[in-house]
Amino acid sequence: MIRHLYFLLIIPLIAISGCAEKSPLSMEKSLGVSSVFENGDEIPDRYTCTGDDISPPLNLEGLSSDAVSVLITVEDPDAPEGTFIHWVIWGIPPTDEIPEGIPHGKSISTPFQAYQGKNDFGKYGYNGPCPPPGKPHRYIFRVYVLDTMLSPDYKKISDLMRAIEGHVLQYGELEGVYGR
Repeated sequence: MIRHLYFLLIIPLIAISGCAEKSPLSMEKSLGVSSVFENGDEIPDRYTCTGDDISPPLNLEGLSSDAVSVLITVEDPDAPEGTFIHWVIWGIPPTDEIPEGIPHGKSISTPFQAYQGKNDFGKYGYNGPCPPPGKPHRYIFRVYVLDTMLSPDYKKISDLMRAIEGHVLQYGELEGVYGR
C-alpha cells in the first residue's frame, strides 16, 4: 500500500518537473558580450557616477539571425540593501553593437527605438556604478536575445522577466567591478 502511494505521489512530481520551463538565468550563455573592460575587470570611471555616468558600449557576438529584440539589465548584487538595478532597457532591435551614452528617457528614438524602465535611482535609463566607500561591488550586464518584441508598458523588472519566459533565444553577461 505504501509503495502504491509512493508511486502515486512521486510519478506526477517527476512528470511536472520535466515540463517546467527553464528560467532565463538557467540558460546556457550562448551570446558573447564584451565592452571597453574585460569580464571581471574594473569599469572605467567614465561609465560611473564619478565620471560622465554614461552607459558603456556593448558588443554582442554571435547574435542569432532569429532575434527580434534585445533586453539588457545591469544589476549590483552587492548593494547594502540587496540587488540594486542600474539599467533596464528593452525593445532594442537586433544589433551587434550598443553604442555608449544611450540617452535617458522612458522611450528613446536614438540611436534606435527602445524602452527603458526606472532604475533604483528613480530615473529612466542608465546610471552607473556608485557604491558606498569600501569593498568594490560587482556589476552584472545581462543581455537577453528574444524571439518577440515586448510592449513598452512594463513598470517592474519582475514583470518584464516573467514576460520573457519562453522567449529567450540567447543569453550572455559581462561582469565588471567598481569601488570608491
